[in-house]
Amino acid sequence: MTSPGSRPAVSRLDFLPWEYAGGASDAERERQADRQRELTGETDLAADAFVAETAAVFCNVLRMGERSYIGAHAYVTGEVTVGADSTINPFTVVRGKVTLGDGVRIGAHASLLAFNHGTAPDQPIFRQPHTARGITVGDDVWIGSNALILDGVTIGPHSIIGAGAVVTKTVAPWSVVAGNPAKKLRDRRQPSGPALVLATDLQRLAGEFAGRARQQVDEVVGRCWDGERFVDQPGGEPSIRPWCDAIELSDLLLRRTPAGHSVDDLVRRLRARQDPSTGLVAPGDLADAGLDNPSDANDLSVLEGPASYHILCVGYALQLLGSCFEHPIRVDVATNQLDSLPWARNAWSAGAAIDALGTAIARNLNDHGDSAQLFTLMGWLTARANPETGMWGTPHPDDGWLQVVNGFYRLTRGTYAQYGLPLPYPEAAVRTLLAHSQDQRVFSGDGFNACNVLDVIHPLWLAGKQTDFGRAEGRQWAERMLTAILGRWVDGAGFAFAPDGNGDRALPGLQGTEMWLAIIWLLSDYLGFSDVLGYRPRGVHRPEPLLAVPKLG
Repeated sequence: MTSPGSRPAVSRLDFLPWEYAGGASDAERERQADRQRELTGETDLAADAFVAETAAVFCNVLRMGERSYIGAHAYVTGEVTVGADSTINPFTVVRGKVTLGDGVRIGAHASLLAFNHGTAPDQPIFRQPHTARGITVGDDVWIGSNALILDGVTIGPHSIIGAGAVVTKTVAPWSVVAGNPAKKLRDRRQPSGPALVLATDLQRLAGEFAGRARQQVDEVVGRCWDGERFVDQPGGEPSIRPWCDAIELSDLLLRRTPAGHSVDDLVRRLRARQDPSTGLVAPGDLADAGLDNPSDANDLSVLEGPASYHILCVGYALQLLGSCFEHPIRVDVATNQLDSLPWARNAWSAGAAIDALGTAIARNLNDHGDSAQLFTLMGWLTARANPETGMWGTPHPDDGWLQVVNGFYRLTRGTYAQYGLPLPYPEAAVRTLLAHSQDQRVFSGDGFNACNVLDVIHPLWLAGKQTDFGRAEGRQWAERMLTAILGRWVDGAGFAFAPDGNGDRALPGLQGTEMWLAIIWLLSDYLGFSDVLGYRPRGVHRPEPLLAVPKLG
């Protein structure tokens, strides 16, 4: 715990510093004044400049213009001059004599290194003399995430440096450059060029991919049928979700049941394990032998455990088959139980509980005409939403916004999206989503997985129905994710849940395939060309609401 008056472990403004100039409270401004007084060296900072408390700033000289900021965990040293409305975003490195003009945007994890080592062969590197010519960046320049700008470079005004570029030479004004080493792609003032070609290529690749997936879906689903049951991967353990994924995949791409399986038989199996007293679907085996094992209703919960997700996957699988749950789902959950969910540290789990609860209420209303607790739940959610973040829950130093954003997806999928209701604070939510999208830890290695990508694109897509705020930055992220996943399809096997991960998560299976196909639709629709896919999700990840909230009168 922190002592009274001490700084919080995670400050919202550290990660969303653009909110400081126009929205900081008096207490936050006083804390920022304390932070700036701590800075060493010569400083000249405008009144509404902002330096994150978690940034490592050790400058000999630091000048910052109006509305400029240094974000969380940035590393800034040397003689640094920052113009007005310029930004050094979280995890950026700026070292040496660096001059930034007005309106400069530097993406997360970029590095500007205004010094170098000698390379003479007569002594080791650590004894070589340093050289330092400095870096100058003109007005209205955008430097993408993970770009590297080396000593001696001048970037002309109005230029764009592509994400991941390595800039070793001076960049002329109005240039769009990318690559390693960076090369000029076009003049920014041109109305068309390589950027348009890249977008067109991505659209073509998405269409070609969808055709290949449609041709192979029977093989992908069939390899996971072991003769008695569907499993997520060949040799996998019996569970209920693979049956639902197989039904969704066949419906998505072929608009029929999995080859060799009838509607009546699949409905019989899915309905067999619903507990009449709770309405929940107990874990177990849907092979014929497994259907004879009774469930223990005392072990089932709407808010946690595998039975909570079965509300989603079994309910939608039955709907695709033209059926529904035989029994209503018991949803006697009090608001104090919602308050006690782990919002502070495990917001994903809390959001998943709300998703299951909202879906249970939706199923009762859709299948049995019972709207009990719908308005209690939606009233609680609206009252508890944070107007500053647009979300529920708080970030944590260990994983930033990951838990909050992932929980936001689950929560809004099962409530606002499923009922066709507007988000309480869409622009604030987009700001948080875009800040999270810059966290490289989340979208690389094992973090590049179906959950993490879905949990950003669905909320961006959903909020995009209410606002165009952040659309340009969101499109760039969506293009990166779509480009990354289209090439990960394994012929005859589908997608792995985490293509760059470890263990079973890196092996193709039904869950990974179902989720990534839905993600590809959402990414493509956000970019404006989902029609080239020739499919549209109708199950758990359907874009349409399940039903409309009953109106008065």
